[in-house]
Amino acid sequence: MENKPQFKQETLTLIQEIKKRYPEGKHKSALLPVLHLAQAEFDGWLSAPTMDLVAEVLEIEPIEVYEVASFYSMYNLKPVGKCLLEVCRTSSCWLLGAEDIVRHLEKTLGIKEGETTADGMFTIKTVECLGSCGTAPMMQCGAQFHENLTFEKVDSLLEKFKSEGKRTTYFDEVVVENY
Repeated sequence: MENKPQFKQETLTLIQEIKKRYPEGKHKSALLPVLHLAQAEFDGWLSAPTMDLVAEVLEIEPIEVYEVASFYSMYNLKPVGKCLLEVCRTSSCWLLGAEDIVRHLEKTLGIKEGETTADGMFTIKTVECLGSCGTAPMMQCGAQFHENLTFEKVDSLLEKFKSEGKRTTYFDEVVVENY
């Protein structure tokens, strides 16, 4: 039997602070930020038991969590690498070479879009517009945008991420402290 996930005390405290922003009975409004916190705490993805835990702390039905988590591409419903490389594939980025960037990532990392490297370090994901059309092509890794991409910039970023060896999330320490 799998152990039921539990939030760290610091995370629970932050969730309680977020919940206080909303009237009693309206805690579902805190779902998006709480899902981000859960994903950051539980290895970059949301398992069914993790989503059940989110439902429990927000006092909502599990199906309400599943519906939201499965709708937004920013939530991962299966394990991903420590560095989730999200390459924008919409018009501006596509016209300026996003497809070439994805192919370069695939060749360099030895995986296809949607796959994770054997060492668990990188996952390649294509996503819809990330709102950086003027600096296309671009990709997001964690909370950081990487814009005006070239193969050289991509190679440099991969080396940097690999040397840091840490999981990237939509939060960095500054964002979490001010959330």
